[in-house]
Amino acid sequence: QVQLVESGGGLVQAGGSLRLSCAGTGRTFGSYYMAWFRQAPGKEREFVAAITWSGQSTYYADFVKGRFTISRDNAKNTVYLQMNSLKPEDTAVYYCAADLDYYGVLSTEYDYWGQGTQVTVSS
Repeated sequence: QVQLVESGGGLVQAGGSLRLSCAGTGRTFGSYYMAWFRQAPGKEREFVAAITWSGQSTYYADFVKGRFTISRDNAKNTVYLQMNSLKPEDTAVYYCAADLDYYGVLSTEYDYWGQGTQVTVSS
């Protein structure tokens, strides 16, 4: 089992950058596939990015390609989401998720979730 805590959200102007962190507990953190999702008010939770346990493979939603980068440091039990060139439409609560067996875009397949961190991009 793993517990996840996100941090790094905040208010930023359009075009700015933020780096989100997701700290996990447990000695087996490095065994989990990790992902970031987001949910804007009135909208469904949507996939943003995912990374394999080793960090060697990543996958992104089309709307963040070239702007966001997912990475992880297993020695620190942390996964990151570097967000550049932020747009007002990126405003949402961002969640990290973990699963031992699933690497993909379906939120329903991830077993563990953090509480979320708010990102607000002003125009």
